[in-house]
Amino acid sequence: MPWGVGGGAFVEAETVPDVRAAILAGSWYPKSAPRLIQSIDGFLSRVEPPPLEGELIAIIVPHAGHAYSGQVAAHAYRHVKGRAFRRVILLGPSHHMRFRGVSVNLQSGYETPLGLVSVDRHLGRKLLDAGSHIRWVKEAHAREHALEIQLPFLQRVLGDFQIVPMLMGRQDYETCSTLATTLTQVLGNTEGTLILASSDLSHFHASTRARVLDFQFIKRVQALDPTGLAQDLATGACEACGGGPVISTLMTAQNMGADRGMILSYANSGDVTGDHRRVVGYLSAALVKSSDRGLHR
Repeated sequence: MPWGVGGGAFVEAETVPDVRAAILAGSWYPKSAPRLIQSIDGFLSRVEPPPLEGELIAIIVPHAGHAYSGQVAAHAYRHVKGRAFRRVILLGPSHHMRFRGVSVNLQSGYETPLGLVSVDRHLGRKLLDAGSHIRWVKEAHAREHALEIQLPFLQRVLGDFQIVPMLMGRQDYETCSTLATTLTQVLGNTEGTLILASSDLSHFHASTRARVLDFQFIKRVQALDPTGLAQDLATGACEACGGGPVISTLMTAQNMGADRGMILSYANSGDVTGDHRRVVGYLSAALVKSSDRGLHR
């Protein structure tokens, strides 16, 4: 039996129809529930989060194996811990399959060693009905790591919550803008909902070059500048495998009133391995609406 579920219930994965099985347990993160808890809680315990005044609208987190990017991710999840989010919109890139538009997964739940995370299929169907740019490409989710890697962290920092897993088959500006408009319209507001963008930054450059590219990306996130970020990604001024999810999240968060981009942590794989010749960049950030700002429309 899987060890625990958000909300405290215990559910046999086999009794729940159409569950998306964990594919990363034992490789990208520990397979044993006690070891996974110990690992994640260790990452979180080493973070002293800066004050976050206002409403947390969205976070940006990396999606490498926990050994590489878990500590960077923990800086964002430390701000999520204990907050009353009942739903998390997960936006990630499709690494293994290309398709038109965006896919929302309508499987009943995702399995991890910590139990089952249920999918908000009601909201998922509303998104499907919102336009032809969103559909369900089930096979795209089967092997994708960018969303699953986030779930054990969410299970440790939240209570009873559901997810809406979404993968971008295309990451062009039009797809990002259309997705942001749809999310804004369907959600209505951010009450009880966290938006999460999953992305790593530059890939396989020497550390000095990676930092130049990644700091340009960071500058655009801090300025809440999705248009500038899209331009920089297009010209090669920066890199990210999940640039589209980040751009869409910046747009949606701004629509929801976010007015601050807080950079929480940055590192690259060389900071973990000691090999700085070919690294991957990792960022965690929070998008926040100041308490004295009204909802933007």
